[in-house]
Amino acid sequence: MPDCVLLNFHYSDFWADPGKQIKPKAWEGYTVEELEQAVYDFTVDTMKVFCDHGINTTMVQVGNELPNGLLWPEGKVPNYDNIARFVNAGIRGVRAVTPDVPVMIHLDNGGNNALYREWFDEFTKRGEDFELIGLSYYPFWHGTLDMLTDNMNDIAKRYGKELIVAEVSMGYTMEDYKDYEKLTDAQRKGYATKPELVAKIEYPMTVQGQYDFMEDFLNRISHIEGNKGKGFFYWEPAWIPVPGSGWATEASLKYMNDKGPCGNEWANQALFDYDGNALPAWNLIRDFKPQD
Repeated sequence: MPDCVLLNFHYSDFWADPGKQIKPKAWEGYTVEELEQAVYDFTVDTMKVFCDHGINTTMVQVGNELPNGLLWPEGKVPNYDNIARFVNAGIRGVRAVTPDVPVMIHLDNGGNNALYREWFDEFTKRGEDFELIGLSYYPFWHGTLDMLTDNMNDIAKRYGKELIVAEVSMGYTMEDYKDYEKLTDAQRKGYATKPELVAKIEYPMTVQGQYDFMEDFLNRISHIEGNKGKGFFYWEPAWIPVPGSGWATEASLKYMNDKGPCGNEWANQALFDYDGNALPAWNLIRDFKPQD
């Protein structure tokens, strides 16, 4: 089977998410028109490099977790005119090189139906066509599985797009991993999930809880209205706690004006235990067949 690649454009020197959509340093001072052209040119150039090297790009994500926009401040919500200009430029850039590759637009907070309705209502008034809506869903932040299911069913009907849960994870332990990181307390990011957030999750953060959550999740996205639920990406299955596996570096913290620290905050969400052994949820995902 050939390799299949989701190419995810963040349009930043660091990763972008709802809390940070920082323009590349090379684009600082650009006008809106120059930013639009820069997005197009960068997208075209990148797609050409992937094609020239024979990479089988099977899906392209234009922007990462965009509920608050991209390329701030020009493309920050509620400036949907500029948001659409920048996202449209990315879509056109993809189409110019690989016209048949499906394009995904990705928001976080997958249980928040009001967010998805507002954002995609605004974008579809102004936007180029695209094929997929991506959702992030983390149960400790984004509501219940019922909320995710209800949102996916609603937007499947409302926009007629195929749906991908572009990020999902579930913890399998609350055991500390300090001895694996080899960092001082001041350098450690700590748990991905705080006790007050754990209390909101429908399944316990245990090996069996992770398995049961993923089984429930997979069954739900397999039965979305109109067969629109097309799959998911687990984030991040192999982010186990070894030295140097932090979410950022000192240089990147300086770039973002972030106080840090930069340790691993996701190790208890992986599909491997702290020693790198596959967890039961890994086999579940591999062998999963939807229930009727």
